[in-house]
Amino acid sequence: MPPSPTDTTASRRVLVTGGAGFVGANLAIGLRSRHPGWEIAALDNLKRRGSELNLARLRDAGVTFIHGDVRDPADLHAFGTLDTLVECSAEPSVLAGADGAPDYVVRTNLFGAYHCLELARRHRADVVFLSTSRVYPIGVLEDLAYDEGPTRYELAEGQRVPGASGAGITEAVPMDGPRSLYGATKLAAELLIAEYRETYGLRAVIDRCGAIAGPWQFGKADQGVFTYWMLAHVFDRPLRYIGYGGSGKQVRDLLHVEDLVELVEEQIVDLARWDGMTVNVGGGRAGSLSLLEATELCRELSGRRIDVEATQETRPGDLRIYLSDCASLFEHTTWRPNRSPRDVLGDTLDWITENERAVLAAL
Repeated sequence: MPPSPTDTTASRRVLVTGGAGFVGANLAIGLRSRHPGWEIAALDNLKRRGSELNLARLRDAGVTFIHGDVRDPADLHAFGTLDTLVECSAEPSVLAGADGAPDYVVRTNLFGAYHCLELARRHRADVVFLSTSRVYPIGVLEDLAYDEGPTRYELAEGQRVPGASGAGITEAVPMDGPRSLYGATKLAAELLIAEYRETYGLRAVIDRCGAIAGPWQFGKADQGVFTYWMLAHVFDRPLRYIGYGGSGKQVRDLLHVEDLVELVEEQIVDLARWDGMTVNVGGGRAGSLSLLEATELCRELSGRRIDVEATQETRPGDLRIYLSDCASLFEHTTWRPNRSPRDVLGDTLDWITENERAVLAAL
């Protein structure tokens, strides 16, 4: 684990948007525990089921909660002056808008980001923007050469797509093509950040995160899939391998939320060194699982076995394999993911069993 930044006594006012969600709440609480002198507020509209369970955690940690929405600029001003804005708010489902109703995902992910940037500009605050690996085009990723092993798909070493290799996807992958409304709105927000840096001198760093998992995530099939898998094993809920012949071999890398907290802390403390960077943040090949492998690990850790059905047809927008190649990030910092997929699922299981009644009620 890299050494923690050293300004533990410095006073700082930090606003975390999406602050009662899985990532936002863990960030707000983690930052507060590491920096008791910081004033930290978490703003959230509590739309996602389960986020209300984080309110007591935030209060106990000394984090101020603001019930507000990034779609409403007035809500963002409730905290007053600030030094750092950590933008975690998002409609994170890759299926968002596919039902013919794109309003919420566009207004939250794009207009909300614009409102956050205006707030940061007013207060000359630094910005840490949590983006997503879904900014990379679906067609480009699905066109990658791959091999099929007994339990997973693997990216082939020889790739004709620039910026891709057996290690995963770098920031140099071509960006032309559709990517889902979720990915498009997050990419548009990234472009706004670049313009705000150039036009107004705003300091900002963009983290393109792969799958994030760990305690206090209420996973769904289309977002938070690894937690969703463990929840299904604990509560005997149905699971299904969807697409790619129903094999369960599709792969994602995953990152423990506490590893992300450590990176964001480093960026906040020394944002001048991170300013202008856009980096992939994920577990990489070593921190990846296929759904088939996740099933076996959940069975082993939980001691429970459930049958997983299969649907052969692939859904629009799905990916056979995504791995974050974090070489650019690793050249800039000694930070590394320190928690394995086993750690992620083991910690998730501990959280579920310790809070079983509350978790089940939220589901």
